[in-house]
Amino acid sequence: MASETDAAAHDTAAAHGVAGAGGVAADARAELERLCAPLAAAGLGLGVALASDPAARPAGPAEAAAAAGMIPDRRREFLAGRLAARRALRSVGLTCGDVPRAGRRPVFPPGYAASITHDAGVAVAVARAPGHSGPVGCDLELGRFPLEAARLVLRGDEEAWLHDAGPAVAPARLRAVFSAKEAAWKALYGAADGGDTGGAAEGGARTLRDLYAVPEPDGGGFWVRRRGDGGVDLRVCVCPVAAGVFSWVRLAGRAAADSGAGHV
Repeated sequence: MASETDAAAHDTAAAHGVAGAGGVAADARAELERLCAPLAAAGLGLGVALASDPAARPAGPAEAAAAAGMIPDRRREFLAGRLAARRALRSVGLTCGDVPRAGRRPVFPPGYAASITHDAGVAVAVARAPGHSGPVGCDLELGRFPLEAARLVLRGDEEAWLHDAGPAVAPARLRAVFSAKEAAWKALYGAADGGDTGGAAEGGARTLRDLYAVPEPDGGGFWVRRRGDGGVDLRVCVCPVAAGVFSWVRLAGRAAADSGAGHV
């Protein structure tokens, strides 16, 4: 998670659970793998692994040490995430072994850029292909998001579109914008020393509320930027996956509009 505040938002959602998690994981893997083509068109490789995958084992001492103190479910998802990252990198012609971490951030070799996410026993990673530039970030959310979590994710100037469609749709919108902001956060701040964010931005945001999201009119995602600094805008695609969404940073540029009209 990006911060303790954002972890609280995620924990609030997790308390509502993911029904039939085993079936959701299998469905999510199949649907995620169908995103390989659009990701490749953006210069990104995709890797997917389930926590139950027997290949989800430490690739070296750094991963073994990081996983040693984790509870079993967390350890399996962590190792699946590292496996997914290696698969994503391999899909763009790069090889990578042991992936250490600094805090909660993975540390990839210099010149490598990748992002990892996991939820409900599914791990996903995207990796930037050689010869391409730009920030890398992704996020998977398979749980339900209660509306009370909105105060941990949005500020008042973002909330109008959340409630426009009524209580039946608003929780799905909240999950989408949470996921988009998580992907953007990782693109902006997710690489530790030795990694590469593509030079998107540095410093600034403390929580997801410090990022400002503008929904795209066609409902395909958001433009996300840091508040108050005139920095880069990130276009984040939000794709339905199984019972949730998968978000990934497609490009950096300028938003076409600066208002909250739109839907996801």
